[in-house]
Amino acid sequence: MNKLGKTFSYVFLIIMAFLSVFPLYWMVVSSTNTSMDVSAGRLLPGLALLDNMKDIMSQMNLWLCMWNSFKISIITTLICVAISSCAGYAFEIYNDKYKDRLMALLLIGVMIPAVATMIPLYKLITSWKLLNTMWACVVPSVTSIFLIFLFRQSSRNFPMEVVQAARVDGLSEIGIFLRIYFPMMRSTYATAFILTFMGSWNNYMWPRIVLIDNNEKTMPLLINSLLTGYSPNFGAVLLGCTMCTLPILIMFLTMQKAFANGISGSVKG
Repeated sequence: MNKLGKTFSYVFLIIMAFLSVFPLYWMVVSSTNTSMDVSAGRLLPGLALLDNMKDIMSQMNLWLCMWNSFKISIITTLICVAISSCAGYAFEIYNDKYKDRLMALLLIGVMIPAVATMIPLYKLITSWKLLNTMWACVVPSVTSIFLIFLFRQSSRNFPMEVVQAARVDGLSEIGIFLRIYFPMMRSTYATAFILTFMGSWNNYMWPRIVLIDNNEKTMPLLINSLLTGYSPNFGAVLLGCTMCTLPILIMFLTMQKAFANGISGSVKG
């Protein structure tokens, strides 16, 4: 590549990086400004951070909503990743002539819109008397077809010789999964953890339906409550968005290498 082409590439990448980071910068800066300043497009930090925080606290208990989101997201993620990884492991490690057909049926299920399942799910949650509890958000997400497929594809790089050697040495199937498969697939687990946690954390529609009491509501529902009324405080809304974004951002930055390896389907020994 000549010097002109390299210069053009760097300029293009700088512009794309700026366009990617700017919305995040604007959200953080606007959380310190008044609603009027936000509407005017102010791009510099302001002095309204405490006022915006007070506005949020006047709507709901911010820290309780944050705790509810963490609680639901962590429990959902742990259960979903555990079940999906076991299923993905079984689909690839064990031999059965019907497993490909079963996987095809599962993948067909991905094409069913989530909205189409909400009424049956709501009736099920109501019949189990889980309405307005965190389990109403956890139960519908205890497994994921996408994660099962992800673990199955990643397991194709898993050395079967290790499994066979462990069986010869007398290690149980559960022992093989916990002591060999789990450590070697940690990149895939990191990817699954990030994706599931992010999906649960940002979930709005279903919690909106099943969580009625303010003491059970999550961060997306808190942000939605700030938008009600004729003149919402956009500074408070963006402060809520900033606080809702930080846990996901911190998690991704700390696990981004494992996330990239998991997406590529690599196995680490």
